[in-house]
Amino acid sequence: MIMRVYISADYAEDSGDRQVVDILNAWGKDALHKVEFVDTAKVKSGSVSKKSDCRICDLKAEFNRQINVSSHVIIVIGDRTAQRMAGSKCERNKKCQRDCFCTPYKQNINGLCQCKVYDTCPAVDDVGYINNYSYLRHEFEQAKKKKKKMIVVYNSLYKETCWLPDYMSEYAPLAGPFWIKNEAGTKIGNYGFIKRELGYE
Repeated sequence: MIMRVYISADYAEDSGDRQVVDILNAWGKDALHKVEFVDTAKVKSGSVSKKSDCRICDLKAEFNRQINVSSHVIIVIGDRTAQRMAGSKCERNKKCQRDCFCTPYKQNINGLCQCKVYDTCPAVDDVGYINNYSYLRHEFEQAKKKKKKMIVVYNSLYKETCWLPDYMSEYAPLAGPFWIKNEAGTKIGNYGFIKRELGYE
């Protein structure tokens, strides 16, 4: 059975968790692991973000769609995850349209543009994409609301509970380190942990 697994991670160049995502994607491509991983970077580089007027809300709506069709969500926690605020600049949920401005995704050189959301309404089935959550928190809240099985891993050899954002504190007992050392002392991804959490064992 092939599973579709969504990956939420920090991709900041200065201190991101891309290495963990690369390992997960490598597992998804080989002949041994029947898992299709969908990571945030792929969503951001897809058709939605290619639109010249792609906004924070457009990306969050796409995150919702991808999470909804996934069976599991892997959340990678790094040493700066709790401080990441990308995606949190939307004020439309507390201001009228004419008073809200945001920068289209990867279009910073064009400056701020007026909000394009004319009407808002309460979200029902999903976490509303008009919010001031960071992208990372939005993904977490959507996965939680949709009751997805969440696998929380630290980008570390150790259980770094202090790295967890406050809103994820309930997952502290369940989260584990992504990395382990093999018999040769080489750092490798802990596939056994991921495999068990995905229900393959």
